[in-house]
Amino acid sequence: MYLIKPLIIALSLYSTIPVPQFKWEDKDMRYMLCFFPLIGAIIGIVLYIWNYICGIFDISDICYTFIGSAIPLIITGGFHVDGFMDTMDAFHSYKAKDEKLEILKDSHIGAFAVIMLALYGMIYIGSFSEIRDDKILFILCCGFFLSRCLSGISVVTFPTAKKDGMLYQFADSSNKKIVKWSLIIQAFICIIIMVLQSVLSGGLIALAAILSFIYYYYRTRKELDGITGDTAGYFILICELSMIIVAAFINVYIR
Repeated sequence: MYLIKPLIIALSLYSTIPVPQFKWEDKDMRYMLCFFPLIGAIIGIVLYIWNYICGIFDISDICYTFIGSAIPLIITGGFHVDGFMDTMDAFHSYKAKDEKLEILKDSHIGAFAVIMLALYGMIYIGSFSEIRDDKILFILCCGFFLSRCLSGISVVTFPTAKKDGMLYQFADSSNKKIVKWSLIIQAFICIIIMVLQSVLSGGLIALAAILSFIYYYYRTRKELDGITGDTAGYFILICELSMIIVAAFINVYIR
């Protein structure tokens, strides 16, 4: 039971997967982030199964693309999309840090949130439509796990922009040392698996994730002096889009 509760909390918070409900206590939150990448693993498994089904039943490319693109949204319930939209409104306001933080707390949707989400969706769907090679798709499926490892690492290592909110609570209640090293080890194993599939493809897609992680650190420091729960969702989407673009490029021009 010691690790079952943190696992259930991670599934309950970051996915739409039905799990038993109970009162969350601080001690249950200490290792919750260790299980965050599991949601990425589930996304990757379901996506790979969908690709397999499409191959067996000769499902059209457009159906493969749109349902494949929707799978992460279905499993997460769009949890990270909300953060992405709020972050886009804040970043594109070009206002002072305090005003950007107020925008992040505002539940209303701004014009830039809609514009940037539409742009994101078009790039994501267009890039995903080019990925039909099984080996490259498998590497990309691992990327959903990797993006969440990196996001969890950022929560317990990057400075936070404010001293309240969900992300600060999770960071503060976590056993940071154990969570950090657990996620680093998981990320390292994931990258090894990706590279073993293909040194070039796996290496380039993993590199895209790492570069987006570095970009996330410097962008949030510049804009907000740290990260928030909303920017954590923003990172997940940016990291995954980066990997999908690289995977599409490899599939078209290198494979």
